[in-house]
Amino acid sequence: MIDIGHLKNNLDQHRKKLESKGYVGDLNDIISKYESKNDIQVKLDDLKNAKNILSKEIGALAQKGESIDELKKQSDSLSSEIELLQNDFDILKNELEEELLSIPNIPDDDVPEGVDESSNLELEKIIYKQAENGPDHVEIGEQLDLLDFESANKLSGSRFVVLKGKLAHLQRALIKFMLDEAESNGYEEYYVPFIVNSKSLLGTGQLPKFEDDQFSVGEGKYLIPTAEVPLTNLFRDELIQAENLPLKLTAHTPCFRAEAGSYGKDTRGMIRQHQFEKIELVKFVNADESDQALNDLVAHASNILDKLELSYRKVVLCTGDLGFSAAKTIDLEVWLPSQNCFREISSCSNFRDFQTRRMHTKVIEGSAKSYPHTLNGSALAVGRTLLAILENYYENGVGVHIPKVLGPYLNFDLIEIKK
Repeated sequence: MIDIGHLKNNLDQHRKKLESKGYVGDLNDIISKYESKNDIQVKLDDLKNAKNILSKEIGALAQKGESIDELKKQSDSLSSEIELLQNDFDILKNELEEELLSIPNIPDDDVPEGVDESSNLELEKIIYKQAENGPDHVEIGEQLDLLDFESANKLSGSRFVVLKGKLAHLQRALIKFMLDEAESNGYEEYYVPFIVNSKSLLGTGQLPKFEDDQFSVGEGKYLIPTAEVPLTNLFRDELIQAENLPLKLTAHTPCFRAEAGSYGKDTRGMIRQHQFEKIELVKFVNADESDQALNDLVAHASNILDKLELSYRKVVLCTGDLGFSAAKTIDLEVWLPSQNCFREISSCSNFRDFQTRRMHTKVIEGSAKSYPHTLNGSALAVGRTLLAILENYYENGVGVHIPKVLGPYLNFDLIEIKK
């Protein structure tokens, strides 16, 4: 949730930024409601104060045995007025909060403007090997007889996969390797629930706007779309001691996404699935440290691609491609020979205080309280890393070689093609 006071004081500037992110709400109406709510709050405070004074007068007169009838009428009148005004205040407060929850985070000043991914800005390209026009991971998986979409479709429907044998072992090795890398960079590993309540999704920004993208399991609970949700919400409604920052958390979880808005996109293979594995990195930091924290987060994720020797590039997302909760996002895109292009494998985002305001999470130092900044990123999406290895380490007629860095995690260095 954005700081409405900051929005009011920078309305024209922020209006332009929010419009570039696709927001079409009436900011003037929101500011008007905000001011009306504050005006009512002042009146309520005055009335309650007057009632308290009157109550003391009534008490004093009653002790002396004097008549309190007239003052009691005044007190009852004040109570009725307070009740009516409180009702107006509560309605306005709820309307305002609902509208504020629909406003996306404000993009940072250095985020490029643009409507879609065509305006994203490439920062750096790291090339190890860059084959082109090779077979895609589906063809390779079928040659290996270890990638089974037909069985997955029988079990669950489209956009699921079954991995077998050495391919399942490779996925497990990637998970362990990525968690070890996270630990070496100071992240503490967590095991978290895969089902969360609506407050958790509200806190990180998936609700209310993106409810159609969630898998509901009933009773106000949902399968997690990413470990970001449970990890970040561990500190919902909490005060964090300043000396405990930065907090660095990681978890391996399955992720579940209905992909309601992506019908017909990337339906072949493992690019866009309803269930996939991911290693998530989450940070809570002081406000003045979040810019550097984003750079560090990108370095931690990209270092995994360096060790796997997979070609990739770093891209700053433009305003039109930026996520709802993010102020700035740097994507890592891995090279896929079958598509002759780079595809997203990690999004590293700085949310500033957008999520902590929604979650009512503060840092306390002495008597001072403030909102910390949150960041997260994938390190990495395991399924996309797996398919990138299949396509980049494939040798025609032989099979798929295993990246050297994974040697300690596996007892084989080649996945042979079935003869």
